[in-house]
Amino acid sequence: MDNTKTILVTGGAGYIGSHTVRLLAGLDYHIVVLDNLVYGHKEAIVNDSVELVQGDIGDEDLLQQLFKKHQFSAVLHFAAYAYVGESVSDPHKYYVNNVARPLTLLKTMVDHQCLKFIFSSTCATYGNPEYVPLDESHPQNPVSPYGKSKFLLEQMIKDYETAYGLKYVFLRYFNASGASEDGLIGEDHNPETHLIPLILDAITGDRAAIKVFGTDYHTPDGTCVRDYIHVNDLGDAHIKALEYLNKGGESLACNLGTGFGYSVMEVIKAAEEVTGMPVPYELAERRAGDATELVANAKLALEKLGWDPKYKEISDIIQTAWNWKTGTRKGRF
Repeated sequence: MDNTKTILVTGGAGYIGSHTVRLLAGLDYHIVVLDNLVYGHKEAIVNDSVELVQGDIGDEDLLQQLFKKHQFSAVLHFAAYAYVGESVSDPHKYYVNNVARPLTLLKTMVDHQCLKFIFSSTCATYGNPEYVPLDESHPQNPVSPYGKSKFLLEQMIKDYETAYGLKYVFLRYFNASGASEDGLIGEDHNPETHLIPLILDAITGDRAAIKVFGTDYHTPDGTCVRDYIHVNDLGDAHIKALEYLNKGGESLACNLGTGFGYSVMEVIKAAEEVTGMPVPYELAERRAGDATELVANAKLALEKLGWDPKYKEISDIIQTAWNWKTGTRKGRF
């Protein structure tokens, strides 16, 4: 087997990881998924060719066994906790899982000379925007322990490049959204915090209503504006980043977004148009820490990786989420 086709995907049973794994499996990669299933779902691994190992990235004995057995050429790292609010109330949980445990993974990679690392990072490393759209030269000043944990791991990975020759691509997502077009896999978080699935839950009666936090922002309709990027487009970016490193590309960081912003009320309206049903919502006070507008400048990903998102219209993204919500699994694994 071509060694460049043998990869480890940590957190590959989670939302973004599982969509990426499904895309990779269609390209004849030999994939081993390592997931502790705290937030991931084994049912999200839908390709029989994918090996799922239940375990933790901090378990050095397990990692050594896996790397010795499979001789991985690269790691795609999705294994992180990602609730901003929880990170504020329980920062220890986030620094242990998102910073300390990955050090064991990095050490094992170096031990086995597996020196390509694709990191699922976040626009939260930038903190409150000084300008929009945000490009990669924007100062990184994260405001939550979640954002700080991703920022810290980025810095440590850079040190591993200097010392050990590790090559990396940091992919800084904006608002991950949507689901597979066939409705087979999608977003199933507990608790759910993302806007689109919350809206669809309200439409179907799985929750009474959604809350619109703040209507006095300096935006056309007074509600926050975000850049929504489809989960399959995120998966495609990981594949292109892997191919980029396999061709000898230098380490880099790229934003992943469409470059288009939609307000909360615009998303609600689009969901009503897609589903043909009203969205019950309540107006509420602003949440602390919510930025007025977060929109990506993702030109570098196009230039360096050849990545151009397929889903640019919010209605198309919502349609895939609705396919998942109304499909055979009813939006749940």
